[in-house]
Amino acid sequence: MKVGEGISAFFPAYNDAPSLPGLLRRAFSALEQASDDFEVIVVNDGSRDETAAVLEQMQRELGPRLRVVTHEKNRGYGGALRSGFEAASKDLVFYTDGDGQYDPAEIHLLLERWTPDVGLVNGYKRLRQDPWHRILIGNVYNRVARFLFGIRIRDIDCDFRLIRRPLVENLRLESTSGTICLELVRKIEMTGCGVAEVAVSHYPRLHGRSQFFRWRSLLNTARQFAGLYVKLVLLPAANAAARSVASLWTRRASRSSVV
Repeated sequence: MKVGEGISAFFPAYNDAPSLPGLLRRAFSALEQASDDFEVIVVNDGSRDETAAVLEQMQRELGPRLRVVTHEKNRGYGGALRSGFEAASKDLVFYTDGDGQYDPAEIHLLLERWTPDVGLVNGYKRLRQDPWHRILIGNVYNRVARFLFGIRIRDIDCDFRLIRRPLVENLRLESTSGTICLELVRKIEMTGCGVAEVAVSHYPRLHGRSQFFRWRSLLNTARQFAGLYVKLVLLPAANAAARSVASLWTRRASRSSVV
């Protein structure tokens, strides 16, 4: 199945040298079947392993359609995603992680749900392949975030997404931590565009370790989570209440002047 639109596929990578060659080869194979116009971008987020050397080798193998964005210092997962969105130039933007826990070949599942009125196709994990403590923390986070922010999609932290580029360009994403997924999904749902979901595979992490489940990252995520709740839930609710009160007083003043 080929789509008429061009596709930018990007992968945030932090110390993911062992997983990148296979991931990129699968991505190129899938994209060649999905669109005649595509690009692949890897955001090297200050990696300290052999990621840079591996990417140079992969550029020689795969050619100019593979682009690399390099952060000299680690900017966090949110910073890497923001750079990926900024670098994307095609009509549709697909992204997933560089650690190999999702299979880019499954982009066809997202494309099968793509229609003109849809702005986001979001994957959800069929079965999460992580240690039990990560599954527990992830489930609690997902339930709390969906409840507090009123989010409708079932799996906020499934980083396997296809998004219309003009939509994401207008979102003004700010998060630098993993809360960017929450910010991204909440802001997209607030636009009122169509959202579709599809089940995707999830695989065990074979190399390295997650940057999320560390105390500093968890504390930063908690701080940004609270900030997003104020900006995206409390302030809009307060503004709506103020507008309602102002409208009520205007109507009462109008009736009083008539009398």
